[in-house]
Formats: sequence, structure tokens, C-alpha cells
Amino acid sequence: MRNAALLALILGSLCFGDDSRRLLRLDHYVPVKSTVPSIAGQTTHIYVREVVQAGSPMRGGAAKVVLFIHGAGTPSEVAFDVPYQDYSWMAFLARAGYDVFAMDMTGYGRSTRPLAMNDPCNLAEDQQKSLFGKVCAPSYGQQMTTLASDWNDIGTVVDYLRLHAPVAKVDLIGWSLGGPRAGGYTAHHPDKVNKLVLLAPAYRRGAPMEAPTQVPAKGPAFATQSLLELNANWDRQIGCPDQVDPKAREAVWTDMLASDPQAATWGPGVRRAPLVTTWGWNEAVVKKMQTPALFVAAALDKQALPAGVRSLYDDFGAKEKVFLDLGCASHNALWEKNHLLLFQASLEWLRDGTVSGSKQGIVKLGY
Repeated sequence: MRNAALLALILGSLCFGDDSRRLLRLDHYVPVKSTVPSIAGQTTHIYVREVVQAGSPMRGGAAKVVLFIHGAGTPSEVAFDVPYQDYSWMAFLARAGYDVFAMDMTGYGRSTRPLAMNDPCNLAEDQQKSLFGKVCAPSYGQQMTTLASDWNDIGTVVDYLRLHAPVAKVDLIGWSLGGPRAGGYTAHHPDKVNKLVLLAPAYRRGAPMEAPTQVPAKGPAFATQSLLELNANWDRQIGCPDQVDPKAREAVWTDMLASDPQAATWGPGVRRAPLVTTWGWNEAVVKKMQTPALFVAAALDKQALPAGVRSLYDDFGAKEKVFLDLGCASHNALWEKNHLLLFQASLEWLRDGTVSGSKQGIVKLGY
């Protein structure tokens, strides 16, 4: 009954007649002095999408700014602004009065892609063979980006928003590898982040603190994903009736291909993502963090296991923290039937510092 009442409240909040609440979508290309190893020192550009009510775009001085950080594969505008029914997390928060932004890291979506990502020979051999029927020697031979270069990208965008919004701090929402991206940045710059929301964050207590001897690590520079691969990974995490709306899945994939026109011509059509050398996000780091944080674990997730998310929650140093156990949901919870429960929980956390009225502890929704 509680979940039904909450859904009714959410759906009611989506109905409005005032034209001043019409949403605008604006594109920003933020210049960054890159620290990606193959292009270090060059000025490149980070694509940032803004979603905001027509009456209060960024240059009007919005008081509440949210920045979304994507995971290892899907660029932010695809992940968080799904053009189907009420599946856009960005639009949900924008209608609640936030100035909402989502950024693509170097190598993703509409942001600068290093040239090595244009060479299919820099894929793993099995992906080369699957897409092109043959294998060639790599022209680069290393992973493309690093967690540190991601933090540099995030920092440049955060400073851009703080200057132009203007705000002293922003809220960060990260998904999957967006957990160590957003969380690691916050650990280094707590003075610039107000609150965190981490959905299915990647976390390993014993991850190395220091960079490996070789940076970036040896191996393929990037990877691809086809619709067949997306669906196979998703389907193994489905355990509830009507968990996924096929039309929502279609909308995600259509946007995915549109975000990468070059790779859309490879094989059956794929999207590219850089492979990332990571370090510096572990138990020792998170124990010192004091930024209020909401951790969301999807009950059916087989990529970021709920037990791993719970260990991050347990290790996290802040007193203001909530662990949300979201039922009937996979790693792709933001694209599934319980997405509005997730969106509403994030809004309540950012606005009030609570989930279902709780400032601390474990909350269950969607069961």
C-alpha cells in the first residue's frame, strides 16, 4: 500500500498546466585541459546536457544544481534522459525545480573521442572478429582513460557550473562506474559537493590506493556493445513480471546508437566506450568521507551486487547516509518499472536529506 500511495503521489506531480514549467534542453561544450594519457595537455571538449524549466535556465541563477555522472558504457544523455513517457530522471528533477546537467566523459557520446578509439584494431580480438570477421594488430595497445582523468573532467564541469549557475556546491548522482567517478571526485573536493546519490556503485574495499606501475594499463583501448549484448546482460537480471517495458528498452537503444554515429555503422551497429584504468577508490578513502550520501542497491543486480553496495554503505564515514534496497530492479533500474520510486527517493534525498522520512539506515521500496 505504501508503494502504491507513493507512486500515486509521483504521478500526480508529473501533471502540470503552467507553461513556465515547460522543459528546455540545452547543449554545453565545456573546454577541458585533458589528462587522458594519449591526449594529455590538449584542450578537448566535454559535452554537457542541461534540462531545466523554461523560467529558470542556468544563466538565471538557479539555486539547486544537479550533475549526473554515467557509468562504464552508456553516455549520460542516453542513461538519464530517456525520451519515453516518464523515464527521464533528468526531467523528473527539473520539474521539481532543479537545474539538471549530465556530462559525457572523454571518449563517450558527444565528448571528444581520442583518435585511438576510431581504430577497430584497438578492440579486443574477440570483438574485432565478431564485428569485422578478422583480427588486426593494435595501433595503441593500452586502456584509453583513467579514473584520475575522469576526475579531471568532472572537476572542470563542476567548476563551470559553480561559476555560471552560480552555486557554491552541486549535487552529484552517479550510476555504476559513476560511483567511483562521482564519489572519488567528492572525496578530493568535499567543499564543492552538497550531497551524493549513487545507484549500483562499483566498489571494491581492497582496490589499490596508488596508480599501477603502467598507466594506462596494457590491453584494448575501448570496447563496444551491440543490442544483442545489451539484451543478454539485461535479461539475466529480470526476475519480476513486467519489470521491463519493451518500448523503454527500444528508446534506450535508439538513443545509444544516435550517440555514436561512427560505431553505429560497425557490424550490426554498436556503441563505443573507453576502457578505464582505476585506483584510489577503496575502504581507506570512503571511511574519511562526510558528504551525505544515498546508496541504491537493485535487488536483482548481477553487475554491482547488492552486497557490494551494502559494504560501501557500511564503510562510508558520513553519519547522514541511507541504504535503499530497491526491489524488482536490475543494474538498469533507472529504465525499469520501479524507476519512479528511484527518482522520487533521489529527489527526497537531495531536497530533504531523507528517504521515506529516514535520515539514516536501511529503507526498502518496490517489494
